[in-house]
Amino acid sequence: MNRVGSALNSQGSVFAAEDDPELVREAIPFGVKTLEALLEASPQNENLLLAAASGFTQYAYAFVLQDAQMLEDSQPAKAKEKLERAKRLFQRAWRYGFRGMEARHKGFGKGFATDRTAALSSLGNGDVPLLYWTAAALVAQISISKDDMKLVGRLPEVEALMGKALELDEGWNDGAIHEFYVAYEDGRSAGSLARARLHYERVLALTQQQKLPPLVSWAEGVAVQQQDRKCFHDLLDQVIAFDADSAPRFRLVNLIAQRRARWLKSRAADLFLEE
Repeated sequence: MNRVGSALNSQGSVFAAEDDPELVREAIPFGVKTLEALLEASPQNENLLLAAASGFTQYAYAFVLQDAQMLEDSQPAKAKEKLERAKRLFQRAWRYGFRGMEARHKGFGKGFATDRTAALSSLGNGDVPLLYWTAAALVAQISISKDDMKLVGRLPEVEALMGKALELDEGWNDGAIHEFYVAYEDGRSAGSLARARLHYERVLALTQQQKLPPLVSWAEGVAVQQQDRKCFHDLLDQVIAFDADSAPRFRLVNLIAQRRARWLKSRAADLFLEE
C-alpha cells in the first residue's frame, strides 16, 4: 500500500509535462476516487492522504473553479453550481490534508486547536508538502466563501500552516509557497504590496521566469488593483506569447495560465475604468 501511495503521489510529475489539459481534466477524477478507495483500506497512509489533498485541490482550482469564474457572465446559474462544487472539493482536500498531518504527528489536530505555535514547532522539512496543500485547500475555500464569516475567521490557520512551510523550505516545489503569497498579500486588506513584490521576484528567480501563473497573478491582482492597464496587458501578452513546449516541466500549468490570460484580456473593459 505504501508503494502504491508513493506511485500515485508522484503522478503530478507525469501530469506536469502534459500538453493536453483536457486529458488531465478527465483523468484526475478517476485518480482521486482511486485514492479514496485505497484510503478505505489504509486510512492512515500518509502518502495517500497527501496525494488526495493535493489532487483534489489542484483539480478544483485548475478546472472547476476556473470554469465557474469564466461562466459567471454568460451562464450565472451554471457558474454558481460549479462554485458550490469547488467549495465541496476544497473542503474534502483540506480534510485529507489535516488527516495527513494527524497521521504523521499523533495529536496534531488537538494541539493545533489549542496552541498552534507549539503544534508546529516540532515539524520538519518532510511536513512541507502537507502543510502547503492543507493551507492551500483551506484558503481556496475561504476565497470563494467570503460571506461565511466563520470560515473567514479561519484565516489565521492558513497563515500558521503556510508560514511554517515557508520557514522550513522556502524554495519547495519551484517556489510554490512564494507563488501563494503573491496572491495572498495582494488579496487581503492587511496585505503588503512590498511583501507581494518580494515573493513575486523570488518565485520568478526560482523558476527562471519559465512558470507563468505568477505573471497572471500579478496582472490579475496588482495591476488591476492599481488600475495599471499597461502592466496588465504587457504581462498577459507575455504569458500568451510564451512557448509552453520550451519549459516541459511547467507545460501543464503554463497552458492553464495561458487560458486564463486570454480570458482576462477579454474582460479588460470590465476590470479597468475608462480613462
